Amino acid sequence: MTKVRGGQGASSVQIRQYNLWFLMQQLRRLGQASKADLARIAGLTATAIGENVRELEGRGLIEAVGKRREGKLGQPATLLRVNETGAFGIGVRIDSGRVETVLVDLGGNIVDHRMHCIDLPPPRDTLALVTADISSLIDAAPAETRNRIGGIGVARPFHRGSWPARRQLADSGTAAQWDVAQFVTDLARATGMTVFDETDGAAGAIAELFYGRQHGADDFFYLFLGPHITGGLVLDGECRRWRTGNGGDIAVMPVSPSCLPSAPKPEGPYDILAARASIDALLRHLRHHDVVVAGPADLPQVMAAQRALAQEWIDDCAAALTGPILSMHALLDVPLVIMDSDLPQPWLDQLIDRLRAILEGVRTPTRSVPQVERGSFGIYSGAIGAASLPLFSSTPSLWMRRR
Repeated sequence: MTKVRGGQGASSVQIRQYNLWFLMQQLRRLGQASKADLARIAGLTATAIGENVRELEGRGLIEAVGKRREGKLGQPATLLRVNETGAFGIGVRIDSGRVETVLVDLGGNIVDHRMHCIDLPPPRDTLALVTADISSLIDAAPAETRNRIGGIGVARPFHRGSWPARRQLADSGTAAQWDVAQFVTDLARATGMTVFDETDGAAGAIAELFYGRQHGADDFFYLFLGPHITGGLVLDGECRRWRTGNGGDIAVMPVSPSCLPSAPKPEGPYDILAARASIDALLRHLRHHDVVVAGPADLPQVMAAQRALAQEWIDDCAAALTGPILSMHALLDVPLVIMDSDLPQPWLDQLIDRLRAILEGVRTPTRSVPQVERGSFGIYSGAIGAASLPLFSSTPSLWMRRR
């Protein structure tokens, strides 16, 4: 994001909004800081920082948490932090096997949620479902919370109509409708709220960047293994979307064909990663062996009962992920991979352990390999990241509100 400075055609209102947003971002990243800390980081005078801090405090977005003595002389400095209950966002994750809607506070905590484990319906039906869930969340919230909702974020795979032929599982008619639907525009019209749109992979990466266990990590590659596999790239503390907004879309990276008997043969010498590393591929493998599994919601019980088949897919999935991860590491020197999934957590842990073992096997004295860690939010990562979009946008409606 380009910093707004005076003399670049920016109005005083734009500069003020940018400074408020910038200070909120720094407090989010630092956890807590004094006015002097913020002045040094922002390059603003003590007077300007004081005015901005008072404005954020007046809007209930930040709060004092204690004192810190910064020298032997003078008064202790007041420490500030983001007030978690100062604002709320609504996040929606849409995927082929699940629709989630969450209400999240400024600290990334889920206050309330609605979930449907269903085959994704057409856009019009999904709009009605999500609109009803949003109304339900708002109606159930206290009045003070309702008044502090900054907007809606939607996390979803882009270009969804291109998937069915490659995955051989989804309903191509429904998927094609999503490529021409104006879902975000329609949702804004139906709710009367500002709606932000993001890929599901980037939304998950944002959730980890803002709220995850690896807090403070500025460079990492995020992977989410859902019905398809998606990714997001964080460099220098920012989620990079690049020209098309689809940066980090690892799903279409070429990989060698699978050796599993359940895998369809690719048309050429290479397959795409999503054909091997996805829950769709796992379901296909189970069904190939006549295992009855309706969808992702059945996986905890089915995988426990079919451990050998599940392990076959785990091994194939880890092998497929190795090349793309090493390629990303070689090109961008990203030291960390964070991985989350719709998989049951014990099986995600097994996948990560297998992936670590393969990566260690290719480590040399002159070539490092990235660290692989489990993500912080599981199935809710995309929805939490989506909910943060209206909260930490540079021009959210909550900037213009007071308590």
